[in-house]
Amino acid sequence: MNPIERGRKLINTVRTGAEKAIDRTQDAVGNAVDNVKDAAAAGGRKVGQFVDGFENAVSGTARGVGNVVGGAARGVQEFFGGGNQPDRVHDGKLLGADGATFPPGTPLADIPGVTPANNPNPQSTILYVNGILTTKEAQSESLQAIANATGSRVVGIHNATEGMGADLAQSVKDKLDKGTNPAVDTLADALYTEIKAGRDVHLMAHSQGGLVSSRALNDVYNRLRIEDGMSKQDAKALMGKINVETFGGAAATYPDGPNYVHYVNRGDPVPSMFGLGPIPDKWNPIADGGKGSKVHQFNEFHLNPFDGHSFEDVYLKNRVPFDQAREGNFNK
Repeated sequence: MNPIERGRKLINTVRTGAEKAIDRTQDAVGNAVDNVKDAAAAGGRKVGQFVDGFENAVSGTARGVGNVVGGAARGVQEFFGGGNQPDRVHDGKLLGADGATFPPGTPLADIPGVTPANNPNPQSTILYVNGILTTKEAQSESLQAIANATGSRVVGIHNATEGMGADLAQSVKDKLDKGTNPAVDTLADALYTEIKAGRDVHLMAHSQGGLVSSRALNDVYNRLRIEDGMSKQDAKALMGKINVETFGGAAATYPDGPNYVHYVNRGDPVPSMFGLGPIPDKWNPIADGGKGSKVHQFNEFHLNPFDGHSFEDVYLKNRVPFDQAREGNFNK
């Protein structure tokens, strides 16, 4: 082999080894790169999963906090009467059979009242004003209970509820004779219209309904005196056409003129603290049930004192017919 051939063979051998070495190096580098890529991808997935999990946790926590805050806000809103309270649209409306409402000023004779279950054509009519936290539907149930107990046709004047806080605030205003209460205006107009037409009126009221009635009766008296120019005696005489029964009423005073019967459960904190109180008027200097009123104090105590304020379960079952009560006979 001449020197040229040996040199060519050596070059080929070196080249072949170098190529193989380069190939092995490239493979190693490629594998390393692939491993790095895979590791990076896996790490990225784990980081992504962690981030996603963190975001979900934060989002879930935010939703949870939002739900709590939202629920608390709704609770506060309902307590103080904020927002769109569904019962508000019925405030001061006249309520008849089947839950139908009628605008203030509708003649009582044109309203299909709630009738007793066993008598579709009663001869007498009773107006009823409800207390706080009473929806239109709940008042409708009370109207039926009154109709069944008295044998009369019953028409409601709805004192709408807007939540505990708002109802209590309105009661304070009624107590001070401040502000506007649609139920007061509707009742006053109905009473005035009826007695001016020479018709007798029978009114029943529970809880804040006693305050509504007290304000409305004072408005009627003032209207007779100012608008009609009546003397005190004539105004009171005309108001004698109104018979009034209150049950756990929150009012402590009522104007003279109407014929009153007041029911007070000594186990009920509402009339005991804010109404005519647990003792007779003559011993209570701040209470006045109206001249000639009959006040029936009775004892029915409950573990939860506000259960003693129930209209149907406590007061209605202790009621006696109006004429009997006016004679001072409350024996069932």
